[in-house]
Amino acid sequence: MSSCQVLRYYFYQVDMSDLSPEEQWRVEHARMHAKHRGHEAMHAEMVLILIATLVVAQLLLVQWKQRHPRSYNMVTLFQMWVVPLYFTVKLHWWRFLVIWILFSAVTAFVTFRATRKPLVQTTPRLVYKWFLLIYKISYATGIVGYMAVMFTLFGLNLLFKIKPEDAMDFGISLLFYGLYYGVLERDFAEMCADYMASTIGFYSESGMPTKHLSDSVCAVCGQQIFVDVSEEGIIENTYRLSCNHVFHEFCIRGWCIVGKKQTCPYCKEKVDLKRMFSNPWERPHVMYGQLLDWLRYLVAWQPVIIGLVQGINYILGLE
Repeated sequence: MSSCQVLRYYFYQVDMSDLSPEEQWRVEHARMHAKHRGHEAMHAEMVLILIATLVVAQLLLVQWKQRHPRSYNMVTLFQMWVVPLYFTVKLHWWRFLVIWILFSAVTAFVTFRATRKPLVQTTPRLVYKWFLLIYKISYATGIVGYMAVMFTLFGLNLLFKIKPEDAMDFGISLLFYGLYYGVLERDFAEMCADYMASTIGFYSESGMPTKHLSDSVCAVCGQQIFVDVSEEGIIENTYRLSCNHVFHEFCIRGWCIVGKKQTCPYCKEKVDLKRMFSNPWERPHVMYGQLLDWLRYLVAWQPVIIGLVQGINYILGLE
């Protein structure tokens, strides 16, 4: 199709049903350029508004997080939980909606158990087992999704006779599922860890704990660390931090990796994660957790900031 034909289809609004998809795209492209011709100054103003809004929003969010971390974390968690639901219903992503409902139902039950007083003895392990399971599933899902995307970029999907668009959609979907639920479970786990540790009494977000920690008690779950032969209990590995406080290895790993805590549950001395995860195969879990912490800003606040920018542009009459 020549340039003259493209202009004819644009100006006379001719029916494009007889055109190929590529020709239809060219006509739409021409229409878009004609619509926005001469708006360079307006577009520059919109870019400046976007940059200014991002800077101001970032400064406000940092101040909010430093001054009121509890309310910031709660609002962020609520947005991460609800904002994708809006787009899911709007775009009819029913598969995501089913998984979201299942995750929300089980997580709501686990969170309910974690916030009860008095705390049932088996609740801390139930909480950490559930969120550790979701963490491992999200980690594996994200890795598979990333590999699928890379295989598609290198053309390896053709070896299996898979179309590039199908392979890329599969990889991006898995990558999204892994990162989204990885971010969400870590925030829920952090909230549950705070509630449970405060209820047990060996941990306080601010101030001194309400109980004195004995050498034979794990401050994370509140259970005995060492069990006598005649007593009923669970025998498992223990881990001693640099502050000399001893915990169940499962509990302290759940506290640090799943619950996003990097301090001792009792004395708040910083935990050396490199020493705790000395095995090179375990180091990626730490890096993956840091990646999820960075992505939570994009998932929770980026849609809000973009919506605010669009609102400002609408009020100022910018298109």
